[in-house]
Amino acid sequence: MLDQPQFGRRLKRLRTARGLSQAEVVGDGMSTGHLSRLESGGRRPTERTVAYLARRLGVDASALTGPQDDGSLSGVLAAVVSAPPGTDSTAALDRAVEDDPGDDPAARWQALWLLSQAAGRDGDHRSERTRLLELLALSRSLDAPDLHTRSLVRYARCTRAIGDLDTAESAATEALALARTAHLCVPDTLAALLELISTETELGRWEAASQHVDELDRDLLPRASAVQAAEALWTAAVVSSRKGDDAAAMARLDQALSLLKDGREDLTAWARLRTAAAAAALQMSPPRVAAAEEWLTAAASVLDLTGTPAQLQELHALQAHLAFAQGRLEDAALLSRTVLSEEDLRLPYRDRVRLSVLDGRLAIHAGRVEEGVAALQQLARQAT
Repeated sequence: MLDQPQFGRRLKRLRTARGLSQAEVVGDGMSTGHLSRLESGGRRPTERTVAYLARRLGVDASALTGPQDDGSLSGVLAAVVSAPPGTDSTAALDRAVEDDPGDDPAARWQALWLLSQAAGRDGDHRSERTRLLELLALSRSLDAPDLHTRSLVRYARCTRAIGDLDTAESAATEALALARTAHLCVPDTLAALLELISTETELGRWEAASQHVDELDRDLLPRASAVQAAEALWTAAVVSSRKGDDAAAMARLDQALSLLKDGREDLTAWARLRTAAAAAALQMSPPRVAAAEEWLTAAASVLDLTGTPAQLQELHALQAHLAFAQGRLEDAALLSRTVLSEEDLRLPYRDRVRLSVLDGRLAIHAGRVEEGVAALQQLARQAT
């Protein structure tokens, strides 16, 4: 017989997973007060009780008492990290975190990290931010500089995607200072520095971003892995492009792409780099249309098969910008309208604004001048 409180946690999890109230489970054979005490761990179950509840829940009794899953957070974590690729264990992990009494802060940190990672991958940055706020508080209590630095970097990236650049800059600055003070490894320091450069670039602080790029080239790039170096070169390319040095930007992008030629090291990074490079090329003046088309076509060959909804929205938004740059205005309008009309729009704030601007310009080109001007004026008010 499974001891309490593990039995109660498993019983409640099975009941809530089926969307049943306590009254619906107990029927005529048990009081809701009895069931409540079982779920809270205040009463030990008998074999007869277990058999009755198993019938009411439509499960084998072993689902309530078997040793294979004690319902603990560490047990669920072990199942999640050992699951085959492609297995979606987010719901189970989310329930385990909700039921977790907090006895193992390190396990809770790992669970929150995985949940925030899943939310970010899906483009659900609001949920990601909620998880990351708890993650930050927990990493402080653990007094673990490496975990706290990683939490800060992800929090900076998340808030930048939401559009809260001041918070993103503060978090990235703190992460970099902590990485340096604690003498963390190159990947941790590099991640913090890249996030700070990206935020400074979006804020228009070209000189600060350029100084950090010089530090990147001098101290970290020679010691980075191929994937890390490719991301660093792309980040530096964006800074060069924003400063008007498109030749230097293209040179860095070519160098970054040459580090990840075929995707064998990391297919996700390979596709992400090509969408990022295409985005940078389309924002140059004039746009590097041929290069953007080549990189976007390569990325689409992977993302059309394996991309998440958020990645596909980003891909289609970039395809709209490419179509506009190529003069295919009807295609651009169809793509932009399709993305913007999606009920669950997961684009980062910056990309959402850029696509909305494009949609307004396309309305003007199509003769819907008042509609297009009104949309652009609304965006201007939001920006102000």
